[in-house]
Amino acid sequence: MSIISSIGRLAAEFNAARARYQTERTIRSLPIELQKDIGWPDAFEKKVGRNHGVGSWSGSK
Repeated sequence: MSIISSIGRLAAEFNAARARYQTERTIRSLPIELQKDIGWPDAFEKKVGRNHGVGSWSGSK
């Protein structure tokens, strides 16, 4: 694996983690009633688990 492909992979993983963070932040800014209507945070935690965010992309592969 070349250095450029490694950097590209890390950049893609970082962008995905950043997008997840921004989505979570947007959903958490909604009123509690709307969060409950869409099943937040229960559905999110069951699907993704506690290992999300920056820690999941840095060195896990």
